[in-house]
Amino acid sequence: MRIEKVINNNIISARDNQGIELVVMGRGIGFGKKPGSEIAEEKIEKIFRLENMDDKEQFKELLASLPIELIRLSTEIISYARENLEISLNQNVYLTLTDHISYALERHRKGLKFNNVLYDEVKLFYPLEYSVGHYALELIEEKTGTRLEEDEAASIALHLINGELNTAMGTTFFMIKMMREMMEIIERDIPIPNGRNYPRDRLISDLKQLANRLVSEEPIKGRRDKKLYEFVKDNYIQEHNLIFGINSYIESEYQCSMTEEEQIYLTLNIKRMKDLYLC
Repeated sequence: MRIEKVINNNIISARDNQGIELVVMGRGIGFGKKPGSEIAEEKIEKIFRLENMDDKEQFKELLASLPIELIRLSTEIISYARENLEISLNQNVYLTLTDHISYALERHRKGLKFNNVLYDEVKLFYPLEYSVGHYALELIEEKTGTRLEEDEAASIALHLINGELNTAMGTTFFMIKMMREMMEIIERDIPIPNGRNYPRDRLISDLKQLANRLVSEEPIKGRRDKKLYEFVKDNYIQEHNLIFGINSYIESEYQCSMTEEEQIYLTLNIKRMKDLYLC
């Protein structure tokens, strides 16, 4: 593999055997090198494939502007997330996470406090990603000597969620806020007795899938089962009214709506929850 362009001392661009552009990172990998030079394999730390990226030049410029030590740190966090959560992440997460960590460390040095307004929601809806965020705090402290605030675990988790869903931060905030509000409406209608727990996992999973579909994807297309919808509506009146009310709320607040199939599915799940925990 040969150098196509030297971006800085630590980052160069090249192409693989299929002609796909690569950005190669490594301490001193570009120092004193020129286009056409052979890449020293022992200096390669990370290779980014720019196969499906819209703005390749911006990616290279941003990567070159970030400290290589923090890119290494982010790479370790991202590798840990991929291995432990078994998820795919887009390559932009290397930039956004590194930039966030750099800013968080700078803010900490200046004594500035930061409260993540979605801290509780991230812990509730994305506990695995939050656990990686907590691991990241330990790693940051080990590598830099700085212990960031606990809220940063949720912030790091949000970057992982963005990379997993391939969404912008604003979209992720929007989606989590929607999930929180739907959950609050449901739990107001299902008063679980004190001291009695019920598994939220199924409901959380349903709301995550629904919110992701509503804000990120096209409406589900398929054959409508009008008879089933009418049966559920007529036989599970309270549960259907609850889901219908949630749908009216998200139509008003977010300008999107559930399909009839989604309303049926949630209505039946709410009925099941009531039968199990309110009997």
